[in-house]
Amino acid sequence: MGVVVVSGGTNGMGRAVALGQAERGKRVLVLGRNRERGEALADGAVAFLPADLSSIAETRQVIEHILSEYQVVDALALFANAVAPRRIVTDEGLERTFALYYLSRYLLSFGLRPALERATAPVIVNVAGVGVTKGGVRWADPQLASGYSMVTAQLQAGRANDLLGVGFAQQAEGRTRYVLYHPGFTRSGDRSPLPLVLRGLLAAVSVAARPVADAVAPIHQFLDTPPAEPLTAVDRNKRLPLSLPTLDQRNAERLMALTEELLT
Repeated sequence: MGVVVVSGGTNGMGRAVALGQAERGKRVLVLGRNRERGEALADGAVAFLPADLSSIAETRQVIEHILSEYQVVDALALFANAVAPRRIVTDEGLERTFALYYLSRYLLSFGLRPALERATAPVIVNVAGVGVTKGGVRWADPQLASGYSMVTAQLQAGRANDLLGVGFAQQAEGRTRYVLYHPGFTRSGDRSPLPLVLRGLLAAVSVAARPVADAVAPIHQFLDTPPAEPLTAVDRNKRLPLSLPTLDQRNAERLMALTEELLT
């Protein structure tokens, strides 16, 4: 029996997916920084591995641990993200949003591929913002040394994840399917890093947001019955054409090369 790995699975949609997969009889491994929340989740079906996924070194250690403990990874669900109103630089010299929201997903996707390929129907679900056209990769300044804003950082990492799906489908010749999924505005996520005024605004408009259960229902479908195609892009309930400019193959190749440079 394999395992379903959920990054950023200690709260919000990640937590809901972890619990839902466990209820379906799956073994689940949750990755996250919040030890209290993670340990509260852990039981016979759900295991918790504490990790700061904004750290390249820790993410690589997580990958090594998973490959040593689990011969088979049935699925990988990627949720880890955190908003940062001010620019934060990690100990490794990386802008934190880009490191957590994008680079950790790149490392987990490719790093866990050997164990995924041993599964019967392996799939990766990357929960980001596919279908959104705003923002893009700052090719000359991906660390946003100038012109940083919380929105700019989130949009850049979101567009990078779009291209990650394309790049994985291009490079990973195997059976692992890749799904890019945008759940839309959902009552999910940790708002504590946000300014008080913004937290109040989000709380006021959250009445119009999707319930978590509705947002994660398609994710369970992808994990239980992966699509036949190497790459699938879904914005809420709408299947997207892979010809979107944000899914450009040449930009994906460019980003894969840039990412390898950053990681070395």
